[in-house]
Amino acid sequence: MKQRHIPQRSCVACRTVQDKKNLVRLVRTPEGEIAIDPTGKQSGRGAYLCPRPDCLRAAQKRKSLDRAFKATVPAEAWTRLEAALADRGERPQQ
Repeated sequence: MKQRHIPQRSCVACRTVQDKKNLVRLVRTPEGEIAIDPTGKQSGRGAYLCPRPDCLRAAQKRKSLDRAFKATVPAEAWTRLEAALADRGERPQQ
């Protein structure tokens, strides 16, 4: 029986390659809003990040998301992302 292909993506902060389902997809919508995309299908420019707070801080320090989105990430977006990742980390993964 043929093995099923598992998509892999790399974290924009730490550059580790993991299964797509283990990473968080962030998206810059056509309107310019930056948000977490839980479905992975929202339209816009996407980037993947490990669900760890230290990866979010590294992405902010190195401006990894700015490069991935080809736009500057506003300060309020960083605080929303940090809060959303903290909430996500408290829930058990399915």
